[in-house]
Amino acid sequence: MPISPSQQSHVVQAVCPHDCPDTCALHVTVQAGRVIRVAGDPDHPPTHGALCTKVSRYAERSYHPDRVLTPLKRVGKKGEGRFEAVSWDEALDDIATRLKAIAAREPEAVLPYSYAGTMGMVQGDGMSARFFHRMGASLLDRTICSMAGGDALVHTYGAKVGMHVEQFVHSRLILIWGSNPITSSVHFWTFAQQAKRAGARLVCIDPRRTETAEKCHQHIALLPGTDGALALGLMHELVVNDWLDHDYLQRHVDNWPALRERALQWPPERAAAVCGLSVAEVQALAREYGNTRPAAIRLNYGMQRVRGGGSATRLIAMLPCLVGAWRQPAGGLLLSASGWFRQARRDAWMQRPDLLGQRRPRTLNMSTIGDDLNRETSRGFGPKIEAVVVYNSNPVAVAPDSARVVRGFAREDLFTVVLEHFLTDTADHADYVLPATTQLEHWDAHTTYGHTYAMLNRPAIAPVGQARSNAQIFRDLAARMGYTDACFADSDETLARGAFEPEQVDADELQARGWSRLKVAEAPFADGGFPTPDSKVRVEGQGLGVPDHVPNYESVLSSPELAARFPLAMISPPARHFLNSSFVNVDSLRAAEKEPRLEMHTSDAAARGITRGATVRVFNERGEYLCKADVCERARPGVVNGLGIWWRKLGLNGSNVNQLTHQRLTDIGRAPSFYDCLVEVQVA
Repeated sequence: MPISPSQQSHVVQAVCPHDCPDTCALHVTVQAGRVIRVAGDPDHPPTHGALCTKVSRYAERSYHPDRVLTPLKRVGKKGEGRFEAVSWDEALDDIATRLKAIAAREPEAVLPYSYAGTMGMVQGDGMSARFFHRMGASLLDRTICSMAGGDALVHTYGAKVGMHVEQFVHSRLILIWGSNPITSSVHFWTFAQQAKRAGARLVCIDPRRTETAEKCHQHIALLPGTDGALALGLMHELVVNDWLDHDYLQRHVDNWPALRERALQWPPERAAAVCGLSVAEVQALAREYGNTRPAAIRLNYGMQRVRGGGSATRLIAMLPCLVGAWRQPAGGLLLSASGWFRQARRDAWMQRPDLLGQRRPRTLNMSTIGDDLNRETSRGFGPKIEAVVVYNSNPVAVAPDSARVVRGFAREDLFTVVLEHFLTDTADHADYVLPATTQLEHWDAHTTYGHTYAMLNRPAIAPVGQARSNAQIFRDLAARMGYTDACFADSDETLARGAFEPEQVDADELQARGWSRLKVAEAPFADGGFPTPDSKVRVEGQGLGVPDHVPNYESVLSSPELAARFPLAMISPPARHFLNSSFVNVDSLRAAEKEPRLEMHTSDAAARGITRGATVRVFNERGEYLCKADVCERARPGVVNGLGIWWRKLGLNGSNVNQLTHQRLTDIGRAPSFYDCLVEVQVA
């Protein structure tokens, strides 16, 4: 019997929307209007047909039985998560009325709060930016993940630019620094594995013995926040042994002599003492890096989530310049490639900052939301925050010092609207929860930060339930607010297809394949040409001075009195099956993680009478967190690893690891210092 047209399957080209450098091209198979498979596009070079465990189960997320599929209005106390279903008209009319009244008095009392729940230009900061610019709401400094390292690259290279990820397959030495790509960048890891099979040496630099570290030739387990000291120790050895490319330094690095003098202050003995390493480890790594070509560094954002994260990034970014690694396509460094898209993105058209007119609203840092929500009107801060509209984020779970964040969102006088797929910790505090579409249900356009392909996402299915796209929700609110500007009539498809400059991105290829590669040279800095005014790498970085190691706010060396009470350094790397707080509620992925865990070295556990599987209390002055002890060799002595980020309400005592982190910011980039944290641990 022939298959009817309604039973036939077809494949839709899509894009993974999540906060990951890989930005995979997807093939979504649809049958009878339902997604039956999500797979990687085998023709897209960075994706090459493979997906991570999380996204291969994306349909499970879209069809999850707990998904919010109708607008919800709060009927209980904030935080209880008690709601009743209402119509879209009732929800939108009330929200618009409330926002309009606040905006008429003081538009800056309204704060949009969003991040990378989707990395898309349409559902991220397209129509939403137009809406809040038209209102004159407070602006948000989106710092919570990558700003310390990103700003450091801008100060050093002129932009967030680096190697092509595909070129790592040809490297002979790869330093995987502050990264666990088996968890967070599986496609880079496949290239690194190919290089390894071809004879390359892989070295992992990370306080934690990650899954990646186990598969590298060497693991260098430095103390958290000491990466800058290690970079300086390596530089010292490169200088004194003359493992330098003098020609490259002379022609392409501005004020190299000043950096040389700084490096000479950091002999390997000093660096090793700060990093908690042996002198031999520092010397041997410098010898390898100074004498292997091509040598590449895959830097990631874990190492910059400390007080001195920006300075450390600047120092590490200088290493390829010292040895001339940039001369070859498979040499250099990759932290972020997003700067290659600067000329390709039509941000001004997408976001319409001109709608502000002459107004210049204040900018609030998303990383200090705990303090900001609890402030009254004060000089230098501006009006008290009266309304928050949250989309693409879950700040109650992911922002630092979460006890203060919870206190702020629990304010009865704070009007909170959350666009979401699920009743997250943040949604539980909302006055209204609006059902948003997933990536399978809407148009979007994507740049990336791990490769150089522009991407186009097509909807594979109709919105599930009553879900609407973020862009449509802001379009609907704009109409009810009386915003009649023509830009609010642009459809999601219009925004997606207009997101890129046609001179920079091949529109025909993007339409036909769903992706198109930017025209970036294979060895982009072989002869200098960095995106700085004089095309040179900047040692002093726009008035910052010559970089140096910046000690942590909280460590045994920098704060001995605090360490006497809380002697263990804590980092909070992602759990393997979660992406920040996304996917925590997917049953199969949460089952793989089992319970919130704290990895402890055997010596630290034994000193406290802690055995594997015991429920432990992790605490400091900011709060406490209950979890299960995983006594193992993944943690180095003196350091514990609080794997996160669990939703607070799915934790053992209604909190997560961010109960312990603080709101102090990094030296560059105004970013949070999540991994700069002292704690103590005891049996609960």
